[in-house]
Amino acid sequence: MARKLGRKTDSRMALLRNLASDLIIHERIETTEAKAKELRSIVEKMITLGKRGDLHARRQAAAFLYNKETDEDNNVIQKLFDDVAARYEDRQGGYTRVLKLNERQGDGAKMAIIELV
Repeated sequence: MARKLGRKTDSRMALLRNLASDLIIHERIETTEAKAKELRSIVEKMITLGKRGDLHARRQAAAFLYNKETDEDNNVIQKLFDDVAARYEDRQGGYTRVLKLNERQGDGAKMAIIELV
């Protein structure tokens, strides 16, 4: 069963879309452990779409990810399909890594770093 993360469906999907886009751009983000574990499956599916590389896969990824600009005048979709997918061409899954951190100072939430391997 998927995690609800204390949000309704619309805001939860917006959060995960935003985190997935940021992870593809920055390749490493710090978030709570529950969000990182939920994000892992989404990003794995996006990278698999990137490896497929056809027009339908590109449109499916564009429908989910936010169209954010990266630092090289590319957007998220271009980086996913050109850079990230090429890096994992020979790898069959397991594109992300979740590293556990200490608890957050303010509320004691379990923190984690999720990064592309």
